[in-house]
Amino acid sequence: MKVAILGVGLIGGSIGLAARTRVGAEVCGYDPDARVRSRALALGALDSEADDLASAVADAEVVFAAAPVGALAQTVKLALQAAPARCVVTDVGSTKRLLADAASDERFIGGHPLAGAETAGVENARADLFDGAAWYLTPAKGSTSGVLYERLYSLLRGFGARPVAIEAGAHDRLMAYVSHLPHVLANLLVTQTSGLLGEPSERMPMVGPSFRDATRVAGANTAIWTDIYMSNSDALVAGIDELLVRLQEVRGWLDSGDAQAIGEWNERARAAREALLGAGLTGGAEGELVRELRTSVPNRPGVIAEIALALGDCGVNILDLVLSPSQDNRQGTVALWVAADHLERASAAITGLGFPVVQA
Repeated sequence: MKVAILGVGLIGGSIGLAARTRVGAEVCGYDPDARVRSRALALGALDSEADDLASAVADAEVVFAAAPVGALAQTVKLALQAAPARCVVTDVGSTKRLLADAASDERFIGGHPLAGAETAGVENARADLFDGAAWYLTPAKGSTSGVLYERLYSLLRGFGARPVAIEAGAHDRLMAYVSHLPHVLANLLVTQTSGLLGEPSERMPMVGPSFRDATRVAGANTAIWTDIYMSNSDALVAGIDELLVRLQEVRGWLDSGDAQAIGEWNERARAAREALLGAGLTGGAEGELVRELRTSVPNRPGVIAEIALALGDCGVNILDLVLSPSQDNRQGTVALWVAADHLERASAAITGLGFPVVQA
């Protein structure tokens, strides 16, 4: 398999290492900084480098756009213009609304690995960065090619990741709450707390683990995070508005001395955290008993996306899938493997789309 990587930083470099060492892919990389390309070659993240984007994707079967958020939409657009007809193009950005135009091309499948590190740059890339990590995919109903979805899905599984299908708008709302809003709160906490000090250089004499944990991401890379905040501003503003309402509610309980309300609120938060983290925010877990089910579907664009998104909506994680087209290529069989305790839920979701289901 030939893989092209556009932007060879921490994520792009880690994709290159995983592709070369874990699935035996041939990897070509492009980065506008020639020094970055040279380091990637020296570190083994690439087999070869290209002097321009078009050359990198010319004969690729899978393209990963790993450019900064501000350059991502243009990078994907150029990749789709230059990539072969049966090449799947994906990205690694944390906001999908920027790429809405690309979704009309059956070759494009938005992606976002929930993996990273405190340090940036290809010199910090690791082949195991995606081990056990959820990797969101945002196929488009009615357009995404099922064959290309299967190719990308299988490749990501080869990296050690757990691909999870989600609708693009739902992805951005989720990221606003679980990633972008926590960064906003961390920034606010440190700036508010710094106001307690008389001199800017004065350090707090003692800081507990709660403050350290809550502010670990404060002041994250400004160039990257400014782009992220602005690219997902609508969802982030909605999250901030909802948070303000909830803060006012808590303020009211405190002001009125309503200890019972505070206690019940704290208990609800504890239970909610256990439920969210226990499900990994995606549903399903590795190491569970796995069951297979099969369904027959017509051969039309977007049908695999419909199934994947329906399962994602009801919290079912596809652990593996295989497509088997019929001899006349008018329909095909989709074999899916899911956690055993998700089997009935998965069957109901697929049946709800009008497709027959057989539990193998």
